Amino acid sequence: MRTFDDFTVGEVTDFPPRTVSEEEIIAFAREYDPQPFHIDREAAAKTPYGGIIASGWHTAGLMMRMMVDNILEGSTSMGSPGIDELRWLRPVRPGDTLHLRGTVTAVKPSQSKPDRGVISTLYEMRNQNGEMVLTMRGKGMYGRRKPATADKPATADKTGA
Repeated sequence: MRTFDDFTVGEVTDFPPRTVSEEEIIAFAREYDPQPFHIDREAAAKTPYGGIIASGWHTAGLMMRMMVDNILEGSTSMGSPGIDELRWLRPVRPGDTLHLRGTVTAVKPSQSKPDRGVISTLYEMRNQNGEMVLTMRGKGMYGRRKPATADKPATADKTGA
């Protein structure tokens, strides 16, 4: 069981890749983001994208699934207080294989609740050509193995946050 105490600033996690199909792009978009360039091949061909592309929210959802499958399951995750930044940098197209990397940027024990802490992570998602398609700076709250004590070192923070 991975806890707050197991994370370190600078730690890098590479997630197993995930290939996206046209069928799943269209199915997601029909339900949640039914813009023509996500759901209609003919209309999408006439846009600046030149074809079907995934909704940015679909791409973020794929990232979330990768995080759950590879970090959050089997951990003391207590959810997230939010994200600081989410950027969609390039379209995700049918057949793209997405690679996700997470780098821990800050490890902060809670000042008010000694049974938990917050991990800040920079997530970077690239396609099979190494092109960045998404970045996100997020925070995750995790339970501790045991509550912090007064002699425990304070915060480690690489970003100054």
